Parts: sequence; structure tokens; C-alpha cells
Amino acid sequence: MPESEDQPVRPASTVRRRPRLILMTAVAAVLAGCTAGPSVRPAVIDNDGKTTPGSSTAPQQVPLPPLTEPRSPSIKWDGCDEATRQRLGPPSVPDTLKFSCARVPTTLDAPDLPGRGLSRLSVVKTGDGPIPLVVVNDVDGEPGSLYAARLAAALPPEYLQKFSLIGVDRRGTGASMPVQCIPGEIRADLLGADPAAGDLEPVVDAARKAGQQCAIELDDSQVAMDSWRAAGDLEELREQLGMDKLHALGRGDGSKVLAEYAVRFPAQVGRVMLDGLPDPAADAAAVQESVAASAQATLDAFGADCIARGCPIGDARSAVTAVADRLRGAPATTTDGVEVTPGIAIYAVHAGLAQRSRWVELAEALKTAQTGDVTPLAAFAEPVLKDSRARPTRLDGTLATKCNDSATRLSAEELTRVTTTLRDKYPQFGVFAAQQLAWCSPWPVRREPLPPAGAPGAPPILVAGTATDPVTPEQGTGRAADQMPSAVTITWQGAGHGALPLSPCVTDATRAFLIDGKIPVDGTLCPA
Repeated sequence: MPESEDQPVRPASTVRRRPRLILMTAVAAVLAGCTAGPSVRPAVIDNDGKTTPGSSTAPQQVPLPPLTEPRSPSIKWDGCDEATRQRLGPPSVPDTLKFSCARVPTTLDAPDLPGRGLSRLSVVKTGDGPIPLVVVNDVDGEPGSLYAARLAAALPPEYLQKFSLIGVDRRGTGASMPVQCIPGEIRADLLGADPAAGDLEPVVDAARKAGQQCAIELDDSQVAMDSWRAAGDLEELREQLGMDKLHALGRGDGSKVLAEYAVRFPAQVGRVMLDGLPDPAADAAAVQESVAASAQATLDAFGADCIARGCPIGDARSAVTAVADRLRGAPATTTDGVEVTPGIAIYAVHAGLAQRSRWVELAEALKTAQTGDVTPLAAFAEPVLKDSRARPTRLDGTLATKCNDSATRLSAEELTRVTTTLRDKYPQFGVFAAQQLAWCSPWPVRREPLPPAGAPGAPPILVAGTATDPVTPEQGTGRAADQMPSAVTITWQGAGHGALPLSPCVTDATRAFLIDGKIPVDGTLCPA
């Protein structure tokens, strides 16, 4: 859409790609229920000159690649219906979905590991569509193989007529040689920062013990768990799938892996949709403040939704505070012996807020927790607290990946200052957000430079943001998109983590992009 002279100045990256956007949007379909809205990205101006016709600064348009079937794939698939359904647990997926599993050898690529070493990636194929669509989830979320299975059950049938979803358990997670190096009691301490705490000394102490144990258990591979190397895993997977291009869908932190894939392998990028992106800002404390603010806003959205349904808990903020206060006076234990502290309760609430489909369950869990029964609420934190061979904890791989992805380490004084500030501004989730800054305090500082932003030379990449997202706040997703020359954004004005498949508008836009090759208008808004 043409800009008038008196419109606000957009970020320079958006101005530079206007010629490309005009060409692309000329063929875009009008999306039912969606509108082209004003940019919600921050107004960053890094030049004061006007773009002149024929300017060499405009990037050359890279067309969206066609969908082609695999040629000479080398992956050997085995049926694994029963095993996958056991891993999924409730809620079940339809019996019509069939699953196949494979183990894909990849390069471990640890900096100090002689011979570079080998890793094994666990992947699950859902559906029989002719085109592989790789699915990557948050490192702290459900393993990608299981997330892809649930996504397949929720998407319109057109998706599985065209694609088979290839869910990837990222290195160090799920069934991909999972990291299991933190003692169980230490996990509880890492998550247990009281929302009323003034410092994070207990969390820092737990992080020190966790780091020491992981250094012993993982040895040279400790620093090989990061998003950059996970992107390399996807390139090896693409080759073994027999694909000329990688067609993929990422969610949250999983989108970060695909964004880094686009930086490393721009010529191999196919049709890619990123459902939420982490904030790329270097100021880790500011990023975590954004998470705390968005979590508070999501709690309010949850409360409004709860009231509309005839909420059993009354005011959501008051209910969460009441549960934390009760547990502070008398920590409760679940029916299977897990002690629930105020910090673990807040972690569980945040996990529930991220899963929009479980909001009714979360409301009931808060209701029972107010009476002393914390078992339903603790179920939201169970995937990180419990660890077994069949269901590895999600926390250990999360800590390793996020600490290796970051070069930021805060001193004790800085952590205390940040904790106090966030606690006062965001009573429910300030300390929760701050504690993740403490996790990496004793972890080895990344020796390699952080990967560059951008992905110049990649085709259009669809980036979806959610207005109220407690995990990847929309402002951060916008900043990440601003650094990608070929990004085309669409925003769901709803609440929860990720827009797909919760928003019919985003789901339809994604279908049109991935299947039909139709690129939406940059800045499209989808109603809540």
C-alpha cells in the first residue's frame, strides 16, 4: 500500500524493502477476516535520506521457491504409531493420523571435540503428504516431534494433503540424545524463585551446582547445544530428506533456529513460516522485562476470558497472588510427592498461560490450589520437574541451549537490581522472568561470536506475531523481523503463545503462503 508524505517514518529496513513489497503484494490474495494494519514495530531511523528511484540500496527480490517432491531421500522410516501415542499422552490425537520415526545422524560440531563427533536427531513424520514440512518447536516446549503431531491434528486437512509434517526433536531435547545432567532437587531450586523475593541468591546457588554437574556429565559437548548448530542439523536433515529447499515451520524459540538457518544457508531456504520470534536485543535484562510485561498482560487476558466463561476464580491476578501467599506460609505437596513452592506455582501458571487451549484447565487448577490441592496446578510444571528415560525433563536442554546462545552474564549486584525492579513493576511475573538471567551466571561464556542477524538473499519468510504472547512478546518478534530483509509480517491480535492454529486468519494466511505461494500484505492484522 503506498505511503503518504505525512505518515510516520518506518524503520529503515522496512523502507529499503518497499520496492520488493510492492511487487509481492500486487499478487497477494485478500485474506478473509484480515486487514493490512499500521506497523507496530518501533520507529528506528538510521538514515535521514530519501530512497531515490533505481537506488542500488534496494535488495534484489528473491522469488518464493516452488514446491517440489524429494529426490533420492536416504532416510529410512519405521512405523511408530504406538510408541508416539504413548509419548504424546493426553489429550490424544485422532486414530487417522499415522506416525513414522527415524534417527538421523548429524555432526555434533563441538568446538573442542576431536573429529567433531556425531549426534543423532530424532524425527517423526506425521501424514503422507508428498512434500516434507519440517517443524521446530521451543526448546523448553513440547519436543518438536510431538508438537508436530498435535499441530497436524489441529490444522485444516489441506495441509496434510500437501505436506507430511517432519517434527524434529532439537539436539539435547526429547529423543535426540537429551541433556540430563541436573539433579532433581536442583531443578526445583532453579524454578523456585519466590515472586516476592528481593534477590536471587538461592537460584544463583542452584545454577552453580547445575553448571558444575553439567560440565562433568557433558564434558566437551556442553557447549555444542545451541541454535546455530541446531540450524546445521536441519541442513543435514534437508539433504537426507532429498529436498532442494527446506520448507519449514517454527514456533517461538524454534523460529530462532530457522532464522539462523536462513543466515547460514539462504540459498536452501524454501517456504518458511515463523510463529513468534525471540527478541534479538543484546540487553538480556530488557528482553526479560518484556517477557514479564507480556506475561502480566496475558494473565489479564486470561482473566477476561475466564470471566466471560463464568470464571471460578474471580480476579486472575488476585487468585495467583493468593496461591503464592498460601504456599509461602505452607508449601504443599502433590499426590506423587512433589513439593510446590510459590516459585514453582508461578512457573506452572506461566506454562498454562502459554497454552491457550488449556486455559479452562488452568482456571480449575488455580481454584483447587486456593483450597490447598496443588496437584492439578503442578501438572503444568511436571515436564520440567520430572525426568525419566521415556520422558526427559525439558529444563536441562533448555538451560544448556539458552546459555550457549547468550554471551550475557550478570553480576550478583546486577541481578539483585534487575530482580528488585522487575518485582516491583510486575508483581506476579517479574521475579519469574529475572530468575532466567541467573541460570547462566556460572555457565561457560560463549567463545564464538554470536551469529549475525539478517538472512540477506533468502526468499520471503512469513513471520507471525501474537499481540499478547507470554513467551515471545510481539514487540520482540517485530524487532527480529526488522532485521530480516525478506520478512513479511502478520499479527494476531489475540493472546497466548503462537497464533497457529488458534487464529483462523493466520492459519489461512499460512496455508496460502505455504501451499499456494501467495504472500500476504506486510503488516496484516488478524482479529482476536
